[in-house]
Amino acid sequence: MRIWMVCLVSAVIGGVVSATFVRLTEPTLMHAQEPPTLNGPGLPAPRTPTQPAPTIPVKPPGQSPDGLPPTLQWQGSSHNPGPENSFGSSFYDSDALTPEEQVSVRVYEDVNRSVVNITTRSVRVDNFFLQAVPEEGTGSGLVIDQAGHILTNFHVIEDVREVVVTLYDGETYDATYVGSDPVNDLAIIRIEAPAESLIPVRMGDSAKLKVGMNVYAIGNPFGLERTLTTGIISSLNRSLKIHRDRTIKSIIQIDAAVNPGNSGGPLLDSHGRMIGINTAIYSATGQSSGVGFAIPVNLAKRVIPQLIRHGRVIRPEIGISRVYETEDGLLVAQLVPGGPAELAGIRGPQTLRERRGPFVVERTDRTAADTITHVDDEKISTVDDFLGDIESRNPGDTITLTILRDGKSIQVPMRLGGEVPPKK
Repeated sequence: MRIWMVCLVSAVIGGVVSATFVRLTEPTLMHAQEPPTLNGPGLPAPRTPTQPAPTIPVKPPGQSPDGLPPTLQWQGSSHNPGPENSFGSSFYDSDALTPEEQVSVRVYEDVNRSVVNITTRSVRVDNFFLQAVPEEGTGSGLVIDQAGHILTNFHVIEDVREVVVTLYDGETYDATYVGSDPVNDLAIIRIEAPAESLIPVRMGDSAKLKVGMNVYAIGNPFGLERTLTTGIISSLNRSLKIHRDRTIKSIIQIDAAVNPGNSGGPLLDSHGRMIGINTAIYSATGQSSGVGFAIPVNLAKRVIPQLIRHGRVIRPEIGISRVYETEDGLLVAQLVPGGPAELAGIRGPQTLRERRGPFVVERTDRTAADTITHVDDEKISTVDDFLGDIESRNPGDTITLTILRDGKSIQVPMRLGGEVPPKK
């Protein structure tokens, strides 16, 4: 009997302890808020009787129902939309363009019809079989007037037998040679096309360029017509030695992708104005390495009229081969021996020789050189100003240079040299 009572008490106590242990070790249930199932537009599913009525918190002033500040609320789309940008359109609005995209699109749409594809055909002699091998090349060009004149690089059409121009509408025309300036790698060709098919490019001003400005290049790299690439101006006033030891000065350096076939195409600013003509790249592979070069448009504007009128550039000679830009004007760095400037009395740097023991040491004294401030009555501040003024004149013209010498302003008259242009 006693044994039975002990077993009964043990069983009761064990059941109570087991129930307590089970209750204590049950996991605490956390109710995760899941998205409601929609029965209609914006309507949650009916609440079952076993579900407690939801408690709606009171919204503090200036706060949204979900507790986020009003400025962090999504706008527009209901499935993870993006915040509005400063222009009022949704970040994920596929119809909206960023300001940068708007500029690129506008520049391309304004100018691409002015760009032409140039295909050249020439003959190369095979050195082994001594046979003539036909060759084709491609390049770019741009329409400069409705008379059919096309501006391109000289090296695009150099030593070729046939030039074919394709306009934006796909029509092709045989081109005729008009004139060239090998010194600056520029050339003019002409096509007989309807005036309504010729959309001239707008000329800009390369004297106002700044390093860091956005630029846009349109051309036909690898024959891919009217391709747009973008970048910035990396540097200004470079000197570029092209083939056959020709050197072009005041070159624009860019990082926009320029490849074979881009030569002769326009370099544009953000307003769609041509500021340069793409001419070369710096590359070990022959393809873009992020260093491209363009001829400034102001140089092209100076030579285009002469190429159309004379077929070549008839340059007056002043006899100054190099100058440095300073705050006071252009410091003469090198004179052409026997040239007009030297004959007129213009002074360049002086070479001083000093004996130091058994050795003779030479040094250049640039302070002895003259500084050009005016050509006639026009103030000169940049090399472009100086070249533009001189090249706008004819050989044989007389000009007056105002110079600074030993702190004094002096006027020096001189007669420009060079070949006299033929009369028409």
